[in-house]
This record gives sequence, structure tokens and C-alpha cells, in this order.
Amino acid sequence: MTVTPETRAEAEALFAALCATGAAPVEADILQPAGTLLDLYGEDIRARAYVTQDPLQGEMVLRPDFTVPVVQAHMAGGAEPARYCYRGEVFRKQDHLGPRAHEYLQVGYEVFDRDAVAADAEVFALFARLLDGLGLKALTGDIGILLAAIEGLATTPRRKAALRRHVWRPRRFRALLDRFAGRAPLPDSRRALLERLRGSDMAALMAEAGPQIGLRSAEDVAERAAALLEDAEAPAIAAPEAALIYDLIGLAAPADAALLHLRGIQPLMPAIAPAVDRFDARLAALRARGIDTATLPFEASHGRTTLEYYDGFVFSFQGPEAPPVASGGRYDALTAILGQGRSIPAVGGIIRPALVAALKRGRA
Repeated sequence: MTVTPETRAEAEALFAALCATGAAPVEADILQPAGTLLDLYGEDIRARAYVTQDPLQGEMVLRPDFTVPVVQAHMAGGAEPARYCYRGEVFRKQDHLGPRAHEYLQVGYEVFDRDAVAADAEVFALFARLLDGLGLKALTGDIGILLAAIEGLATTPRRKAALRRHVWRPRRFRALLDRFAGRAPLPDSRRALLERLRGSDMAALMAEAGPQIGLRSAEDVAERAAALLEDAEAPAIAAPEAALIYDLIGLAAPADAALLHLRGIQPLMPAIAPAVDRFDARLAALRARGIDTATLPFEASHGRTTLEYYDGFVFSFQGPEAPPVASGGRYDALTAILGQGRSIPAVGGIIRPALVAALKRGRA
């Protein structure tokens, strides 16, 4: 990738501004072990990352972002409050030609702090200040509210797990919700398979299959078959509950108005109460930093097509075209996964200096 002088200069200016907050500058190797990413996201990450094989280190991946290596390094040294900033190239496969680059320069900021609400407001307000005057549209969301709503559903743990797993795939999530709520018929292939399973002896099926089917053992196949039968017998999610989830994923309003709406449905969906309380506190913290929450756009589904470690507050600053000039969010669960018994709330974000430079050039 050739980085233009104006993009490099913009990156250095943004990086200097982040360092001026007291954040510690950090670097991360361009080649990262693939195992961590695959453990976190599953094999789906292969569709978006450049994976290669090293004869000594095994499977490696070109750095798709900085957050994971920064979290790994921080948690290895403890789970104390800290702030970091960085700049460098990241690499992402794209599935179609368009404005999204396969390789681009990124400047970022990560905050590890026990006061999660204050940290959310700090990061958003900092980015808003750095990007002020560029005519960008800010957009916020909170994936934690949707995750809490899923946990509160009166359905099977397996169905909840499936919905959680596909939160970041909106079409698949909607299809699952439609099926679990009885709004969509089973595909013919699934119906035929269930009829066969119901009318068969499992031991006979395993004997017929043999010890291995592709990469799955007969035991794996039997477990999957039992799960399919269990799901088929589970009652549909009640219509009022399903309606609340549909309402939630479609919620888009100014942040203050969105809070009022969520408070209105909270008695019908008590599981979201702690997440809504955090949302309320975050808006107060944002107002204290000069953000007008009466006009700040909020979408409950915002951030559901980004990297899958976000589990709370999410935000972006969007220009006239995709991708966003800046984006970020909260990833508390990631610190617990990588912390080997330790955890700390964490939030961060990135800015694309090439897009900032282009906007400034267009306004010159």
C-alpha cells in the first residue's frame, strides 16, 4: 500500500493528539498468530483475514485490527486501568469492489477503566472533537441492550445461544427469530430431515453412517440430530416477546427519545433494565462533555455488521460515502476471554486518516 504524504501527515497529527491525552503509544506485529482470532470468531474470520502458514510458528494472519493484540498485551501485564494509542496498517479482505480498502492506515485509542460509563463518554467526545468541522454524521448504538433482551427470552438455552451467535449477521438473526417465533415455515430440506430423524432409530443411523462423516464423527452427528429434534419440539417464542425484539432491532431515534422508548418497554422486558440504566448514565456523561444527546442519533442495531467483539456502546462517524471515517465500541467480554481469569471494562475506536485527509482536501 502506498500512503500519500497528506495521509501520513494526517495520521501523525491524529496520533500526536491521542498521545497528548496521556495515552501510551503501542505497536503490534503485522503478522499475528491466527489461533487467537479463530478461537474468538471461528472459521468465519478466514473470509475476511489474510491467513498464511509459517513453517515454525504455524498459522499466521496479517493484522486485521489492533484491538486484539493490544488487549492481549495489556491483560498479560495485568488488568489495571490504562490508555493506549497506535497507528499502522491493517488488512481486510473485501467480498466486492468498492470504496473499502484491502489495506489501510489506521489510528486508534483504547481505554481500560473500571468506570465504563465515563470511559464511553471520554472516547466518543474525544473523537467528536478530533473530527469536528468535517461535516460528519455521528451515529451511536448499544449492542448490550439487544444481548440482554435475548437473555431474557422465555425460550431454550440453545435458541438463545443461536440468536446471540448471529447478532452480528442481521439477516441470519432475523431469519432465526422468524423461525423461532413461528413466523416462518421450516425449509423443505429441514422438514424432510426431521421426519426422517423422528422415524428412525438413532443407533441404526449411527451404524449406517459409520465412524466418520466428512470431518464429523458419528457421535457429533448424533448430537446434532438430537439438537435438531429438541429444537423442533420447543414451543415458539411468544408473540408479545417476539414483537418486543422486532421493535428493539428496528429502534432508531435521537438518543434521548430512544431512552424514553426503552423505559416504556422495560416493564415488558425486565431483562434489559441494567443495560438501559447504563444507557441512561452514558447519556448523562455525554451531556457533561458537551454532547447534545437530544439530537445525537441512536440505532439499537448499529454496529451489528462490525467485528464481533463489541458487546455494549458502539459509535461511528460517517462521511458522504462508506466506510465510516471513524468507529468504535465497548468490548468488555474480550478482556475476560484474553485475561485468563482477569478482566476489566474496555472501550476504544479507530480513525481512518486517509478519509480525513480526503475530506479536508475537498473542503480546501
